[in-house]
Amino acid sequence: MTHDQLLLAIQSLNAEDAFRPRFDPSQWRVFLQYLTRHEVRPGDLLLKQGEPDRTVYFLGQGTLQVYVSGGAPGANKIAILRPGAMCGEPGLFADGPRTANVEAMTPCIVWALRLPRFEELGQRVPAVALEALRAAGAVMATRLRANMARQMPVT
Repeated sequence: MTHDQLLLAIQSLNAEDAFRPRFDPSQWRVFLQYLTRHEVRPGDLLLKQGEPDRTVYFLGQGTLQVYVSGGAPGANKIAILRPGAMCGEPGLFADGPRTANVEAMTPCIVWALRLPRFEELGQRVPAVALEALRAAGAVMATRLRANMARQMPVT
């Protein structure tokens, strides 16, 4: 899988919580150069609840499931992520433990943006880093609203 294939997956994802930075083609090329490609086997945890990690991932190929450990039966499933989805976005904003597990359901190709590389992007091309941060914040806000709506009691 190439950067171009990842870009196509990101841009074609039809989801409310899709990563939608306002990049022009040259900014996309810059941004994608800061990502590293990784293969994940089915059953492997990409993110582990409770562990500190400042890496953001973009799913290029495969399917990931997001769930929390503990809690009431049936309440632990959060989402299924398709190609183009982002996960781990809170790591761009603050130190702290992961709030959920992300597990590969199928063989996956993910692209990682590690915090040191993001900070380097911020030093070299601040406009691209700022727009990526804005778009990641929008993903996080959308997911937070959806999670809050699911937990609100019906009156």
